Amino acid sequence: MKNDVIKNWVEQYSEPLLRRAVYVLSDKIEAEDIVQEVFISAFSSYDSFEGKSKPLTWLYTILNYKVADFYRKKYKTEPEIRLDHFFDENGSWRNNDVLTDWDASNKESELLDDDDFNKTLEECLEDLPSRWKIPMKMYYLEEKKAPEVSQELNISTTNLWKILQRSRMQLRECLDFNWFAKS
Repeated sequence: MKNDVIKNWVEQYSEPLLRRAVYVLSDKIEAEDIVQEVFISAFSSYDSFEGKSKPLTWLYTILNYKVADFYRKKYKTEPEIRLDHFFDENGSWRNNDVLTDWDASNKESELLDDDDFNKTLEECLEDLPSRWKIPMKMYYLEEKKAPEVSQELNISTTNLWKILQRSRMQLRECLDFNWFAKS
């Protein structure tokens, strides 16, 4: 019975789970591995599934835990990030232009409707170091609250805010160079 149910779930729910995992991880191979782990966990803990929720909801919950574990592990194994690009040896900004506002004519709603801009934004996000990309995705794409992201990555909230600020600065620089300078 259990084998048949899990087999049915694999056939029925692999695609939605994989779509979500690819969206969150931005890596199809890693996403496929995580989805396999979800079904292994579902098989192992099938007896704890009480049927109070839909099977897909339960599988998404397992997926969320697997993704959090993945991020936590990856975050801890990434090398430290050097900030030489932004700051000099005295801790001062190398380029004060980072502090100035973007051209006000670049309306956010217009940019977000532009497929080319979105592609550039995604490429800039993927170019971030994992130690920055992971919190950015959790906070902005998964829309997790700061305490939850901090807890899952085992970092302080203050550290999270610094990481997010540095990530935004690097994204801005990337967009300045790869989008705004070319427009």
